[in-house]
Amino acid sequence: MSIKIKIESLLFIATRPLSVNKITEAVNGKKDEVKIFLKELLEEYNQSKKGINIIKNGSNYQMVSNSENSDMIANFLKEEVTGELTPASLETLTVIAYRGPITKSELEMIRGVNCSVIIRNLSMRGFVDEIDDKKDLVQKYKISIDFMKHLGINEKKELPNFEKLNSNESLEKLLNPETVNNEEIKE
Repeated sequence: MSIKIKIESLLFIATRPLSVNKITEAVNGKKDEVKIFLKELLEEYNQSKKGINIIKNGSNYQMVSNSENSDMIANFLKEEVTGELTPASLETLTVIAYRGPITKSELEMIRGVNCSVIIRNLSMRGFVDEIDDKKDLVQKYKISIDFMKHLGINEKKELPNFEKLNSNESLEKLLNPETVNNEEIKE
């Protein structure tokens, strides 16, 4: 798969602007090559007849909807943000509440499906916060203070059955099979 296609996919799924360095690292490319492909993508997408554009702010890039569609998008998002949560959103939010901070890949391993759109929706509603894990260099998700206020709790430990569900052994085996296997070997 070409690096240009990888960059395009990355910009599509990203929920925030990405720097050239972050894009270069993610696609495992060369910085000069990535810059050339970003320039090509800017030219391809930034046309009035396209529904999706790419904006550049300094060395950061983000895929956005065409500004001509802003009213329609705002109305649609208003419905998405104020409507009821879907069962999939509730399940995802529950996993984040009990297991967070959690990476997207861990969340997807637990749920068995791609969670990008659901995470973005929960973030837009203010239920989930994204945090940078400096140690592992990944993004993790946790419930927001606004969501805790909505539930009427002061800390996560006040969630029903938190201790039991937060330390579920079967989830530990699913998320960390090598750790569990190493502990079994030691016994």
